[in-house]
Amino acid sequence: MTLFYPRRQKQLQSLVNKLGISTSAQINWQLLDLALTHPTVSAQANYEQLEFVGDAVVRLVAAEVLWETYPECPVGEFAAIRSVLVSDRILAQLATEYGLELYLLVSNSASTDRAGRESRLADAFEAVLGALYLSTRTQELVRPWLDPHFKQLAAEIRTDPARHNYKAALQEWTQAQFKILPEYRVRESLQPHGAFERFSAEVWLQGRLLGQGTGRSKKDAEQAAAQVAFIAVTSDQ
Repeated sequence: MTLFYPRRQKQLQSLVNKLGISTSAQINWQLLDLALTHPTVSAQANYEQLEFVGDAVVRLVAAEVLWETYPECPVGEFAAIRSVLVSDRILAQLATEYGLELYLLVSNSASTDRAGRESRLADAFEAVLGALYLSTRTQELVRPWLDPHFKQLAAEIRTDPARHNYKAALQEWTQAQFKILPEYRVRESLQPHGAFERFSAEVWLQGRLLGQGTGRSKKDAEQAAAQVAFIAVTSDQ
């Protein structure tokens, strides 16, 4: 069923063509329109529910791609790679590649919020995945164009461990195991600005020290500590 607004219908068809999907495919155009409607445009009819579905879709696609491509990988590495693949940074990057921002209905005030652009694009990207999945209740409209991106990104991540987001992976693990988040304790040393060990971090869980690390910034130190902790807890499984 097409939309009542021919101009919007043509916009959505243009996006679908960019994704490599035939406009004659079984697409729920109303859902796709909703997936590209920001909450600032409508408090009721917006992408939030579809984003919720799309979050599950993108995680499942990433898991299947990794399982099919790297059957020898341990679960810990799967989790670390997937945490990067489904991050706002990567999803916003893919959204930008397909020009998703051109099709996103958003209020003027929100569109000028540059700080929120990444999360806005990532949310809309997930919502689009949710709309495409719900159109057929399968992944047939998603995997043909998303798989190549995930395969390329996964290969890059595997050859460059620095791109692993161990902090996100550790958070995912602790939530799955204990329904709680790890605690980071960061200290700044007297070393000069830019020194490699200027910051030191510890990561704790339920009163137990899981890992320690250092870095030039608080973020780097926390990431280093998370890497030690994540490798430790997953190797125990």
